[in-house]
Amino acid sequence: MKIKKGDLVKVITGSKERKGQVGKVLEVDRKNCRVKIENIAPIKRHMKPQRSKKYPEGGIINDFGTIHVSNVMLAPEGV
Repeated sequence: MKIKKGDLVKVITGSKERKGQVGKVLEVDRKNCRVKIENIAPIKRHMKPQRSKKYPEGGIINDFGTIHVSNVMLAPEGV
């Protein structure tokens, strides 16, 4: 896989809202061949209060979903 964390990528296929967007890669999942891109595929999670250190109070968590690596390509540096 040529795409790494921090690379600038462009979405080449998908829904009308996502296609053509450019963003920075936040995370790469090599096992499932998926990437998490900044400001693309936003999702909301409703969490119950837990004992975990990450979300002890719960609430609505805003995050970004993942996209399969075949649906993105490296964008030119000037974009």
